[in-house]
Amino acid sequence: MEVEIKLRLPDAAAHRRLSTFLKPQLRRTHIQRNLFFDAAARTLAAATAALRVRLYGPDDRAPVRAVLALKRRPRLDAGVSRVEEVEEPLDPALALACADDPARLGAVDSEIIRLVAAEYGVGGDAAPFVCLGGFRNTRSVFEHKDDSKGLGLVLELDETRFDFGTSYELECETAEPDKAKEVLERLLTDAGVPYEYSRSNKFGCFMAGKLLP
Repeated sequence: MEVEIKLRLPDAAAHRRLSTFLKPQLRRTHIQRNLFFDAAARTLAAATAALRVRLYGPDDRAPVRAVLALKRRPRLDAGVSRVEEVEEPLDPALALACADDPARLGAVDSEIIRLVAAEYGVGGDAAPFVCLGGFRNTRSVFEHKDDSKGLGLVLELDETRFDFGTSYELECETAEPDKAKEVLERLLTDAGVPYEYSRSNKFGCFMAGKLLP
């Protein structure tokens, strides 16, 4: 179970302000391309599941890393996201081949692909994979320590570019969501950055074809 705090920022100005405020704590920046796969009938999406290939690197044709992930049964309440997630590394060249020919994903030697076939019947000849498309994301990763709560947190500040618009979000995976949310809210207040609790995830926005709160 992945547990994350998700706080939505209203615009690019708020994103820039928070980036500047957190800059001394910046550790790395990832350029990500996210692609989603399903059957033509959207079988996975109907079951609140998302199969994603994430490619890392600025060059679409030469990713430095790729990760296959299955997320299921998401719940998002008051800015706290809980979702069942499994991940596996994927050879970047194979990931590109599957992006070009999505049906190939069904033949990948992967526990995730076998799980999807067994539980949802997707990936075989009867329901081959199709690529639904996706979005691009720039993720800045910060290490933030809060002495008052005794927490060391990894913060992820996202700029997510869909075909229909751009969203901005601060995320933090944590085993102590109540404490972490309090730390993040105080951090944003100190930075003078407005925010709201996220009420939808990125995949939900992508499937809706519009920016959701």
